[in-house]
Amino acid sequence: MSLDALITDGQAWFAAALPNHGIYALMAFAFIAGLARGFSGFGAALIFIPLGGAIIGPKLVSPILLVIDGIATLGMIPPAWRGANRPEVFVMAAGAALGVPAGTAMLALLDPTLLRWNITIIATALLALLVSGWRYHGAPSAPLSSGVGLIAGLFSGAAQLGGPPVVAYWLGGKSDFTRVRANVVLYFSISSVFSAISYYIGGLFVPAVFALTAVILPSYAVGLYGGSKLFGLAEERTFRIACYVLIAAAAIIGMPLLDSVLR
Repeated sequence: MSLDALITDGQAWFAAALPNHGIYALMAFAFIAGLARGFSGFGAALIFIPLGGAIIGPKLVSPILLVIDGIATLGMIPPAWRGANRPEVFVMAAGAALGVPAGTAMLALLDPTLLRWNITIIATALLALLVSGWRYHGAPSAPLSSGVGLIAGLFSGAAQLGGPPVVAYWLGGKSDFTRVRANVVLYFSISSVFSAISYYIGGLFVPAVFALTAVILPSYAVGLYGGSKLFGLAEERTFRIACYVLIAAAAIIGMPLLDSVLR
């Protein structure tokens, strides 16, 4: 086969794999989600999953976020490795190794509409947990850390929503926000490997995932870079409030009842 024929076939495959609506909206949502992720170390899924799921469904949007986040955050891993409490992160990741496959099974097997309602409920509950200010203030222990990792892994496998339980657990300790952010970034770099393996086994990496990744990744990366820069400039409380508002809006607009808003 000639090079021209290969290029033509590749273009045809790429066009066929893309959805026929919502591309620009997905790019905008990815930028906002990347902004939150770059600043705080988490929050991308709470914004992107409900909104993106309303356009292309949860079985596509979760693998897409996994891939774009995994690629775009590679540069955040070395400083996170240096700044994190690695023993705590590894213990929590051990729990995630059990939770992620169970969550992935839910993503692969549940009805998409039912799964989206579950995502909306979970995202709202996790937002309420963050906004309430509740934090675990006891001393970290290996059984408790692995238990939090198990729950976070379950949420990550099902919808990439594992951030809030992890953050609520670590923010209550004596570590400052910089250490917590490093812990979160390193933890999710590890749990993402578990998710990638589980998604592959579950057959969730369909062609549309990679076609949409190529389109959405630049927007997410730009947002991630901007959020990382804001981390050193913006006031933490102000940005947290903005993230909470965005997450709440995403959870509401992403409900199946409001699909007409995004389509």
